[in-house]
Amino acid sequence: MRIWDIEPRRLCRNHLLGEHRELHCIWVVLTQGKKGYSRHPETLRWRGRLKALYRRHTALVAEMAQRGYNHKSPLDKRLATGSAVQNIFIDPPRRQLQLLAGKKCACRTGDAAS
Repeated sequence: MRIWDIEPRRLCRNHLLGEHRELHCIWVVLTQGKKGYSRHPETLRWRGRLKALYRRHTALVAEMAQRGYNHKSPLDKRLATGSAVQNIFIDPPRRQLQLLAGKKCACRTGDAAS
């Protein structure tokens, strides 16, 4: 489970769509008190930062639309509370680019971190 901290335009199809799916999982855990993944480090770093998670979702959806995907799973903006900025990282963005580069996928990892 991972929410990347790099621009969605850099993500390959699999990572873009996978992150979108995992973001929804984290959103449900945090907004509905579900137990699954509630103690996962990725979930924990978004506690108190639902506004930032909502903003990340918006960025993912914009990239999905740019690529021709039809998005049909909006988040409830009324639940987007807390900080609008995510400044807690499991891996810093530059390291995330390195991790993606190691996956040998179509992610665009060649230039500076976003």
